[in-house]
Amino acid sequence: MIRKLQPDEAPPMDLLLLADPSRKIIEAYVTRAECFVMENQNQLIGAYVLLPTRPETVELVNIAVQENFQNKGIGKQLIRHALERAKEQGFQTIEVGTGNSSMSQLAFYQKCGFRITGVDKDFFIEHYEEELMENGIPCRDMIRLSKSLR
Repeated sequence: MIRKLQPDEAPPMDLLLLADPSRKIIEAYVTRAECFVMENQNQLIGAYVLLPTRPETVELVNIAVQENFQNKGIGKQLIRHALERAKEQGFQTIEVGTGNSSMSQLAFYQKCGFRITGVDKDFFIEHYEEELMENGIPCRDMIRLSKSLR
């Protein structure tokens, strides 16, 4: 079951930190966004955060699945739900960004119909205090992807 986080509920920080290592950055965007959680037998197993960025555009700023539930189709269920939610709210485009070194995430978003639209050079160097490494590659640039909701 996927549901919207209630205003009196704290964001699932441990889960969100799986996708974004900066607590400070998560705290900055989660207050301006809608957070959705997926539960299985009263256990939080996934979450995503949608942040409106322009009048007809929303960004999927975080999507995370508990490690022991990964590679079971839960991420795709979360993406489908996010696309439906964004469409219901009248958005025309959904965007997402991920690190240049995030090979599995880049493949995942493209399999879900997102297309690469740009690169924010040195994004992770400028906005994150600690150096990030994935797959033996320094994470420096944010790869931007988008999908039309029309």
